[in-house]
Formats: sequence, C-alpha cells, structure tokens
Amino acid sequence: MRDKFLSWGLALVIVTWIVALLIKAHYWIPIFLTAVYALGIYNTYQTKHAILRNFPVLGYFRYFFEDISPEMQQYFIERETDGKPFPRNQRSAVYRRSKNLSDTVPFGTQLEVNHRKYEGIKHSIYAKSPKEELPRVLVGGEQCTQPYNASLFNISAMSFGALSDRAQISLNRGAKKGNFYHNTGEGGISPHHLEGGDLCWQIGTGYFGCRDDEGKFNPELFTKYATLPNVKMVEIKLSQGAKPGHGGVLPGVKNTPEIAKIRHVQPGLTIVSPPSHSSFSDAAGLLKFVQHLRELSGGKPVGFKLCIGDTKEFEDICVQMNVLKIYPDFITVDGAEGGTGAAPPEFSDGVGMPLEPALIFVNKTLKNYNVRNKLRVIASGKVLTSLDILRAVAMGADMCNNARGFMFSLGCIQALRCNNNNCPTGVATQDKMLIKGLDVTDKAERVYHFHKNTLHTCNELIAAAGRSSYEEVDASMFMRGDEFEHLSDKYFPDILGNVR
Repeated sequence: MRDKFLSWGLALVIVTWIVALLIKAHYWIPIFLTAVYALGIYNTYQTKHAILRNFPVLGYFRYFFEDISPEMQQYFIERETDGKPFPRNQRSAVYRRSKNLSDTVPFGTQLEVNHRKYEGIKHSIYAKSPKEELPRVLVGGEQCTQPYNASLFNISAMSFGALSDRAQISLNRGAKKGNFYHNTGEGGISPHHLEGGDLCWQIGTGYFGCRDDEGKFNPELFTKYATLPNVKMVEIKLSQGAKPGHGGVLPGVKNTPEIAKIRHVQPGLTIVSPPSHSSFSDAAGLLKFVQHLRELSGGKPVGFKLCIGDTKEFEDICVQMNVLKIYPDFITVDGAEGGTGAAPPEFSDGVGMPLEPALIFVNKTLKNYNVRNKLRVIASGKVLTSLDILRAVAMGADMCNNARGFMFSLGCIQALRCNNNNCPTGVATQDKMLIKGLDVTDKAERVYHFHKNTLHTCNELIAAAGRSSYEEVDASMFMRGDEFEHLSDKYFPDILGNVR
C-alpha cells in the first residue's frame, strides 16, 4: 500500500496541477492533494506507528474509529441489557429517575429470567403499602459524641480533580436538598464541596488537605477542616475497589493550580498517592489513628474504607478492637467491581474481593468477634439500583454509597474517558470548555431526584415483599436463578427420562 500511495499519489498530484493550470481555476484541489501527499510521505518515514508507515494517510481512520469506538458501541451495537460496566437499561433508569420522569418500562423484562444468574425478590401476596418516609441510619458508636443521622443511600468518594468543580457543586447542592451526605474523595475539601450539603471527609494515603510539606499527616490542618459544621463523618481510605493496594493517580493535566492549593502539592505534576498510610503500619496503629482523628474532630464518627484482600488482616483488626477497646464508628466495604478511579487493567480486573462475598465475610467476622453491634457497615461498589441496595442490606450492610450512579445523574454517558481529561459531559474533566456544558442548577435537581426516587423504589420493593422495615430485610427475601434452573428435572423426571 505504501508503494502504491507514493506512485499513484504522485501521478494524481501532477495531473491535477496540470489540469488546474490549463483551466486556470480550482487551485485549491491540487493544493489540498499536495498537502495530503506530503503528509503521506511523512507517514512513510516516521517510525512510531507501523500502521501509518504501511498505510499512509488511510491509517488515520484506524485511530479515528478506535477513538469513537465506545460511542459506536453504545449507539449502534449495544442492546438494552448489554454494556459494561453498566448496561443501557440501568443507565436509562438513572437518567429517568434523575429527571423525575416515569421509570416504567413496556412489554416486560428483557432479562434471561431462566438463567442461573437471574436474581429477584420474593414478593408476598400480603404486600404492604410503601412508606413515604425515606430510610435513615444513625452512625456513631459509644465512643462518638457527635453521632450523625445518615441517609441509607449516599454519594461515594469522588475527588475534586477527578470530577470538575461544577460536578462537585451539583452533587453537594443535591445532597443538601435531599439531606444525604457527599463523600469528598481523597482529594481534600474544596470550596466546591461547601455548598451546604453534609460531607464525609475522606483521608487517603496522600493526606491531601491535611498534609505537611513532606506529605505526612498534619493534625492542625486536619482539625481546621474536620471541625467544619458541614463535615459530619471522617473516612480513612485504606484501599478502594478500582485499584486495591495501588495508590491513587491525579494526572498532571488535571492538577491545576486550584487543585494543587487544595491538596497542598505542586501544580502541573502527576500526583501519585502512596499505596499505604505513613501514620500507621498495623491493625493497632490503624485503630489508634481512628481514635486520634475522632478526638481531633471533636467526637465525630470516624471509620475506614477498604476492599477486602487478605482476610487475615481484617480479622486482626477485629482482634485489636477488643484488645484496645477502640471501635470505628463505621467500616465502608468496597467491592472489586467498584470505583470511578482510573487504574491499571490488572488491578481493576484481577485484584480484590467482589462486594457480595466481601460483605458476607465482613458481617460474619464482626459477629464472630462480638463487635458487629458497635459499628455500621457501609456497602460501596456498583450499588446502583434499588435492588442493589436491598441486596447489600440483606448481606449485612447498614447503608450504601454509590459514585457512578450519581455521575449518571449529572449526565455521564459512560464514554470511558474519565482518565484522559476529555469527558464530553464536563463531569470528569478539568477542561474549562467541556465543563461549561454542565449546568449546576439543572444537575443539582437531578442528583436530588435520583436519590429520592431510588429510595422510594426501595420502599416499594420491601413493601412488595411484605416487610415493614429495613430491619426485616434479609437473604430470605431473594431468589437466584440457580435455585430453579433445573425445576423441570424435579417436576417432570419421568418424562425427561424418556428423552434421548
């Protein structure tokens, strides 16, 4: 192809120039072809891209189609139940609820209900009327002097830097109107978090917002922000589902002077959070740090977030709780399938325990060590729909956090560009031009409606199951496809036995 381009291209350029000179018109055509031919010559001699060397100029179409492949997949190929990480039908439900539109669907389910992976709720013929009051959970153990009455469903950790200023303002205003909390993410408390909504301040391994010049924890800075009226809870991030055991990354292109000032780092540099904390190195140190932060914050609820990996390490934390008599007010369990953060594919796909077994393990372990009643368990990891919330509660969670659902409510289209500053909806970018497309007033309302309508559907589901409260939600409410996949074998054994 390269040789054909060079020979035929040269001939075409010469012919067009001759024709243009003879008729003394349309010089733009040979000029354009000459420019294309010059680009092709450059392609044949550059050494970085084999495709362009072998297919001059035409090779650019390959990169173009690769760039728009997520959109092509969504708009022309993907079915309602396809799409990763979230299928179209779930995204559509969030969009409708956030716009306060009817979330009903016509003509029945599109799921394979006879598949072993099917999950559903066992309804009752004695269904109850759903409650209008949205559920709340009190967070704060016996060592907490400022307990917080939280919503069952809240915004999970997303930093300013990962998300734009307008996105954070919209989330916080929506949280204020809906009376639920907004987790800051590990990037510190920015002015955009202070729109009146309740905050859960997350402290990561980089101690952004409460670090000294060497990146160590700074008690004075922590106290300054932790005692703000908006801050209702403090969460120590040990690990996250997107990349457990891996430090967070803020690309240099997103590290603006404003973000650098908030995080107490140098602007323009790619900021990598350490994989672990410098303030402690074992279970006892973690619990002492929890107690230290609780004292510095004036007795506010303090807990930690982790994705379960080595189960012995979590058991050791439970042992030390009883030894030291120090108990966190909450534990946030992140599943390996969770996380808005960009991460190497091996970490996203192959590290950490999924949310379902992690919740079951955490709940059982806490009970075995007689500490379950001293703290709250928060589920975080792809908890998007009302069914997801109730499933998490049935597996032992007291509350749920979600990040990507609230991103959808802001207008996210799952373009999968969160890590390159090119988010087309202005949600996960620091590009001023793209951010202008996000209207704060409209999106704050959508955040509020998504939260409200999702929890309203939760109330309807537990009422349909004949339950009166969330305390009655347990695994017996649910059914799975593998329970009745072979019912035909049980009910018609004689008939099927004759089939050859």
